Amino acid sequence: MRLEALQTDITTLAVDAIVNAANQALAGGGGVDGAIHRAAGPELPQACKRIPMVRPFVRCPTGEARITPGFDLPARWIIHTVGPVWSGGRAGEPEQLASCYRESLRLAAEHGIVSIAFPAIGCGVFGYPPDQAVEIAVRSVRAHADDGMHVLFCAFDAAMAERYRQRLATS
Repeated sequence: MRLEALQTDITTLAVDAIVNAANQALAGGGGVDGAIHRAAGPELPQACKRIPMVRPFVRCPTGEARITPGFDLPARWIIHTVGPVWSGGRAGEPEQLASCYRESLRLAAEHGIVSIAFPAIGCGVFGYPPDQAVEIAVRSVRAHADDGMHVLFCAFDAAMAERYRQRLATS
């Protein structure tokens, strides 16, 4: 397994799959979710609408993952996962965030994906504390990624990329 941290725009990566920090409706939004929807083109919202709702307005519950083609992206696939909204850490957020990584990697294995890029799931508008999120991300990927997999942790800013680099260097 090869793990790397990069400061980059996840939508530009030519990997097998990128992971989208999505909302439960898979309707596009702000941050990385909005960037992925814009870069993937008009077919992505249509593909997301074809994913059945599990309850009203929910196509992907928190901690689960769904997959669509990458459409206009360099990545072949988009794995959509919904991180927890931070509520102080006592409402199951660490377990839900770990599940995002585990479920994304399960879908990756099912689809023969060997290179995958993760954003900082939950660290944007969902408010997950970055240091705790990085710890969970690295630990979860190490525990659940296939041996031959290349995993990129992508950060939009230098401070977040450095958090990943430091955690990878000490684990």
